[in-house]
Amino acid sequence: MSLMRTKSVESSIADSAEDHRSLKRSLGTWDLTLMGIAVAVGAGIFSVGARAAGDFAGPSVILSFVLAAVTCGLAIMCYAEFASAVPVAGSAYTFTYATLGELLAWIIGWDLILEMLTAAAVIAKYWGIYLSSVFDLAGIAVPDTVSILGLQVSWGAFLIVAIFTALLVVGTKLSSRVSGVFTVLKVAVVLFVIVVGAFFIRAENYTPFLPASEPTTGGASDVWAQSLFSFATGAEPARYGVFGLLAGASLVFFAFIGFDVVATSAEEVKNPQRTLPRGIFAGLSVVTVLYVLVALVLTGMVPYTVLAEAEDPSLATAFVSVGAEWAAQVISIGILLGLTTVIMVLLLGLARVVFAMSRDGLLPRGLSRTSDVHKTPARVQIIAGVVVALIAGLTDVGVLEEMINIGTLSAFVLVSLGIPVLRRKRPDIVAAFRVPLSPFLPILSAVLCIWLMLNLTTLTWVRFLIWLAIGLAIYFLYGRRHSLLGREGLGAEGAGARSVSR
Repeated sequence: MSLMRTKSVESSIADSAEDHRSLKRSLGTWDLTLMGIAVAVGAGIFSVGARAAGDFAGPSVILSFVLAAVTCGLAIMCYAEFASAVPVAGSAYTFTYATLGELLAWIIGWDLILEMLTAAAVIAKYWGIYLSSVFDLAGIAVPDTVSILGLQVSWGAFLIVAIFTALLVVGTKLSSRVSGVFTVLKVAVVLFVIVVGAFFIRAENYTPFLPASEPTTGGASDVWAQSLFSFATGAEPARYGVFGLLAGASLVFFAFIGFDVVATSAEEVKNPQRTLPRGIFAGLSVVTVLYVLVALVLTGMVPYTVLAEAEDPSLATAFVSVGAEWAAQVISIGILLGLTTVIMVLLLGLARVVFAMSRDGLLPRGLSRTSDVHKTPARVQIIAGVVVALIAGLTDVGVLEEMINIGTLSAFVLVSLGIPVLRRKRPDIVAAFRVPLSPFLPILSAVLCIWLMLNLTTLTWVRFLIWLAIGLAIYFLYGRRHSLLGREGLGAEGAGARSVSR
């Protein structure tokens, strides 16, 4: 049984039509565009830019966002080609299975589970906290936790996860419509904040645009907080300067996480060969413009040193500094709206990845059963909702934030490298969208993603390696022996358009 056995494109497409394990195609370009905006425009638009400007890049955080957007855009081009060639659920997992082999596909699927599980839990936790803040603004004291059997439970996290789990079980189209309403509202709030903030911009705050590099506190003794690059090269930890700009890009990349989640819905998209690329790129374009505008307003309103001195810098910090405290109330509402839709899309993506892995036999096949009425993977959707709710409601999820980035970037690397492999192995496949200048741009995408990964902390890498070790143990103890591809003795050449009997 080869660890590099691949599942043909024809087999993946054939499996998507299997009785009781197929999904209903109901999403259009507009739905996908809103889905991308919904998952990418969250609380990060109000906070991550401020943190990156104050702690790493200064006003050059604008370029950090551009670099992160370019990196994401290159990777998303690879996703778009794959999604138009292999329009089935599973996203990077399915694409890797068709090109680089089962073991790497398992690793990517396991990484995607890490990304979406931790992201959904982290954001659901913060949703509950911000819900209490909105109540406080209205003069109503509502704690964000309640004590149940001696445990402090974040009730808001349980509530929002339960609502969206129920909506996703009923139908993806209905969930998309609800998400679309929230998305339009939160974009309106972001535009309002940008327009108001523009009146407080002072040109001198953009100088120096790229602050001189300076050492950070902690030095080499703070090993776990160093980036892996600094740790490996022995470089003294520093901020600002060119490396600060690059470190800022690694941080703000978090703001662009989610477009890979859109690709997980490929099996539920009408005319996916054309619709998926259009929806993904439209969403990415809108999000990039919004983030760059927010960064311009933020760094123009106050000197970056003000953000550096703040304990928890955000866009609200800038408004308070210029005497516009009322904006903090608008921002709190915007954050709540932003987090709401992110949770829904992440829950959808998490269930679709597990669904695809289960349908291939790498996870228990019972998880891939779909509802006869709604044509949704109800079982795995409910299980995903319960797990996310328990993690968000009962644990301190703050330590998981960087795990989201490393899980996404690792998937981006393999999807990018998979494009040249797919073209070499299957030159006969005609995709509606093709990455230009291949293999140069796909390889550049992989290199940029690896660089951003190297700028994450050593502690994040240690946790990531532990997660991988757990995943590999599950694969060799269960997945490899139960893989449908392995049990049927199919390889890269023999898979073809098989007729699956189950």
